[in-house]
Amino acid sequence: LAGVVVGFYLKNPLSPLLTCTMIQFHSCLASACPTQHNQHHTTTTTFARRLASNMKALILVGGFGTRLRPLTLSLPKPLVPFANQPMVLHQVEALVKAGVDHVVLAVNYRAEVMEKAMRVHAERLGIKISISLEQEPLGTAGPLALARHILEDGEPFFVLNSDVICEFPFESMLAFHKAHGKEGSILVTKVEEPSKYGVVVSNKETGCIERFVEKPQIFVGNRINAGLYLFNPTILDRIELRPTSIEKEIFPAMARDQNLFAMDLPGFWMDVGQPPDFLTGMCLYLNSVEQHSPETLKTGTTDQNTEFVGPVLVHPTAKLGRNCRIGPNVVIGENAVVGDGVRLKRCTLMEDVTIKSHTWIESCIIGWKSRVGNWARLEGVCVLGEDVGVADELYMNGVRVLPHKSISKSLPEPTIIM
Repeated sequence: LAGVVVGFYLKNPLSPLLTCTMIQFHSCLASACPTQHNQHHTTTTTFARRLASNMKALILVGGFGTRLRPLTLSLPKPLVPFANQPMVLHQVEALVKAGVDHVVLAVNYRAEVMEKAMRVHAERLGIKISISLEQEPLGTAGPLALARHILEDGEPFFVLNSDVICEFPFESMLAFHKAHGKEGSILVTKVEEPSKYGVVVSNKETGCIERFVEKPQIFVGNRINAGLYLFNPTILDRIELRPTSIEKEIFPAMARDQNLFAMDLPGFWMDVGQPPDFLTGMCLYLNSVEQHSPETLKTGTTDQNTEFVGPVLVHPTAKLGRNCRIGPNVVIGENAVVGDGVRLKRCTLMEDVTIKSHTWIESCIIGWKSRVGNWARLEGVCVLGEDVGVADELYMNGVRVLPHKSISKSLPEPTIIM
């Protein structure tokens, strides 16, 4: 596979201090790739083959991922495993199934790590993945202006918030968008307590959005923005290259013009950007897998009398001991080792985790290469960062532990170990 690297930088004509780097991955079918230039001067590295379709998507990857620490101290949030694959990959694979062949990741933190990880997936999926690097945070609309030269080819394009997990009905969303023929479509999801959110008020028959109401004190509706959009390129004329909120600045103007429509999101939805919601989203995801692809989950009892209860996802390389009870709602990662007599419930064990014998873990996230000793008990949304050690016979409740720490005493109250 031959390829060349051509460097270029995007500069905001309104501000000489704002720059962006675009790093693109795609394939070359010839023996060498020709150097390409355009008015913005681009950086291109070649990896995966071009597809015949011409659909694009931009994923708002974001910045530091502070809400999901300590996990994001080791990896950017989009690369944190969710159900045994990087969080953002669930979205990318769903986009590919809908015909998208070019995905732009809008990044302002640790772009080099994202680049290295995503080039492998670009080649595997046969698509182009571009890293759009912001030198300052541009909000939720500014990244569209920054990637304008990619998105303005005349075809509708998707925009996604990277924290969202759902069943990603992109094909039906595309049909909905083409049917109403206007500038934008957003997915909305129903919530039980709309007073906590910004509510989308739309025409029940057509879906045309009438207005947005922030944290309403009286009932005006129960549908909120799900963070998944489909736009015509004309939306780019509304957005300047500066920090901009698409929800607060762009959407209200589109609604006034009757150019924004809402489609109900079928199935589950969750923003998994913080640990409690990560675990709730994991449960919803596993229950969806149980309905649609039950063959991918563990069921029944092993020859060593380890029992699986409810939806349980286990990586093929994981090793499980005897007389364990696992589930419901458990994910066990690559090369994880679970000792004898372990009880796991509503938790995620990431890659290379070791859980020793007779330990109880419920409602916890155990980070890469961490080790939990014999007869320990962890509960209450404990989150262990990378390479954390927990000694034998300890109790931990709601504790967040930063990477490379060792715990030698019980911690019965929620705290942060730095």
